[in-house]
Amino acid sequence: MIDFIIVLVYFAVILIVALKGKIRPDSTAEEYFLSSRNLSWYSIALSTIATNIQGYQFLGMMGSAYLYGLAQANLEINAVQGILLGAFVFVPLFLREKITTITQFIAKKLGDRIALFYTLANMALFATVTLGAALFWGAYAADIVFGEQLSFLHEDRLTRISLLIVILGVFSAVYTYFGGLSAVVKTDIIQFSVLLLGGVVVCITAVYQLGGWDKLYSITPNKMHLHLPADHPTLPWTHLFGLFFLNINYWCANQTVMQRALAAKSVAQAQTGLMVGGLIKYFMAIIIIVPGIALYGILGDSLGEPDLAFPYLVKTYLPVGIKGIILCGLFASLMSTVDSTFNSIATLWSTDIYARYLSPNANDQQKIAAGRKAILFSLATALLMGLVLLYLKFENPNSAFTHTLNNLRYYINCGIVVLICSAILLLRPNLKLVLAAFLLTLPVNVGLQYLLPEMNYFVRAFWVIFTGLSIAVLGSKGQLNGLFSLFQPANEQTKKWGWALAASLLFLHLVFH
Repeated sequence: MIDFIIVLVYFAVILIVALKGKIRPDSTAEEYFLSSRNLSWYSIALSTIATNIQGYQFLGMMGSAYLYGLAQANLEINAVQGILLGAFVFVPLFLREKITTITQFIAKKLGDRIALFYTLANMALFATVTLGAALFWGAYAADIVFGEQLSFLHEDRLTRISLLIVILGVFSAVYTYFGGLSAVVKTDIIQFSVLLLGGVVVCITAVYQLGGWDKLYSITPNKMHLHLPADHPTLPWTHLFGLFFLNINYWCANQTVMQRALAAKSVAQAQTGLMVGGLIKYFMAIIIIVPGIALYGILGDSLGEPDLAFPYLVKTYLPVGIKGIILCGLFASLMSTVDSTFNSIATLWSTDIYARYLSPNANDQQKIAAGRKAILFSLATALLMGLVLLYLKFENPNSAFTHTLNNLRYYINCGIVVLICSAILLLRPNLKLVLAAFLLTLPVNVGLQYLLPEMNYFVRAFWVIFTGLSIAVLGSKGQLNGLFSLFQPANEQTKKWGWALAASLLFLHLVFH
């Protein structure tokens, strides 16, 4: 009962904070979509990382860490690569153009037709896999940890999780619908605090049960390496090449992530916020990956389903009351991703489709109304996708499902990387060949998977993106912007912090090789 009271209070606080800041009837589109471009660095840092952290990190990545050890942390710490590129290359260009969506930047560099493909690809990805996966993981995690208490929803587990997907999706859509980005950022700060608290409690508990931090090396030394052999089927060290490109997609060309930086007060505030976010990613790697390794040290190979690592720790070692905080953390990780994605879909639809093609003379209220309709439509597609992913998970419960979902979303992400890199690098892009390179990434990806089924999906993503970029660069006669000229720190202080953050990443790879 105490746990459920904690959860109910959490939901009430989120709803009150969100609706208290709902926009007025006469608010502008910029207020709704970009919070009047008035975000400070701490709001950017906390809201961006809250959006990034999902239930799949606590379930999927912790389960993967149980199987593969510290190598799974690469997906967290190497985000710093993308964050630095986003902060020092992309953000200065985006803010100089005063764009609302990344599509507008693509349009300036590569033309309207390619920009339209970019928007449609992102909206398709956001409204299905991104939202569906977040809802699935949140509901799945809640049921695993609190299945008995949630049985009042339905006795059948599959039906119960389906109902949770619907409830959590509708709740997140409601406050995003009324409050826009301002409500999203305010609730994200609360949600990040809750999920951070829950993660720290689980991490400390797992290490304590193992016997201390030193036991990670004495009991599970084979799990404490960032780099696995090149022939490892899931996380070979060569996956870092593909991960580098995919981090560009997520941290530089993703409207959901970049929307906070686009709403920053200044370039310096945006760069500082993103770099602080990079430091937080290191901390998140600890509280997500270490518990999985510690649990392996405790149980060995006896845990049949790797995604049960997090729920096992919670149900076995945590007392009443603390479990409620952990459940709130899981809900927070879900809602902070879902609300941000809803807001980005609304922004992309209203700005890039509705106001540009369907109603060029639309006023601010009409743009906001169009964005809100997009939220309702994407809620329907998200719920459907969440149920599909639930079915897929039950079909193959013993897999590390986080890698299954990554493989799925990378079919679209590879093409987006080709577009955004072409927009940044090419001086005189051949627009037809850039579009062809973007469209070819999908059949090339499918073809490589068919011809070389044993190839790691990160490595395959690298070759797909490399092929697409090669076509775009060669077709544009190889005329590129100077790489060093692309880096634009706001001031000397941010420049020094940027180099320090890059050096810290290199240091971690050397120490935990």
